[in-house]
Amino acid sequence: MNTLRMAALGLGLALAATTVSADSWTLDGDASNLAFGSIKFNDTGEVHSFKSLDGSVAEDGTVTLGIDLSSVETNIDIRNERMVEHVFKNAPRATVSAQIDMSAMEAVAVGDSAVMEVEGTLDLLGVEVPLYGDMFVMRLTDDKVMVTTDSMMFLSTADAEIDPGVDKLMELASLPNIVRAVPVTLRLMFDADGTSG
Repeated sequence: MNTLRMAALGLGLALAATTVSADSWTLDGDASNLAFGSIKFNDTGEVHSFKSLDGSVAEDGTVTLGIDLSSVETNIDIRNERMVEHVFKNAPRATVSAQIDMSAMEAVAVGDSAVMEVEGTLDLLGVEVPLYGDMFVMRLTDDKVMVTTDSMMFLSTADAEIDPGVDKLMELASLPNIVRAVPVTLRLMFDADGTSG
């Protein structure tokens, strides 16, 4: 999840780095994806995701990414319910935020790409977790930018302070262990709301 914030930040940077400046950018939730993995029994891995994301980059460089925690999809209904109740404590959202310098970004031409180091903050259940990492940015058209994770990212459940919830999942599912380093991948698509320049 920390990585999620990082991704939002990278996306904001990508949006800023265009030859035609946009007043603001909006996340295309249908074309975006935030996936995370879990490992149990030491060698059994599964892929999960959040189905509902929203976000924006404001003209002043304020980046926001919202994650609907109730939209978690683990491909098992009872596990979805347990994640929402015990790990996310029925909280509606997690938020990634950052402030970027729009004017400081170098232009990325249509069809070009860049790797950008970004920083941000994840707010999950009132716990703020600093995030940083490298994001791969590609300018698809004048008014569309894609940002993905450039390398493997991991979220520490201890840093996010959700270990008690993970312990409860282990108890309910009679599992001997669940690995506490969570791999996360992101694909974020942003559309320009308006252009100038």
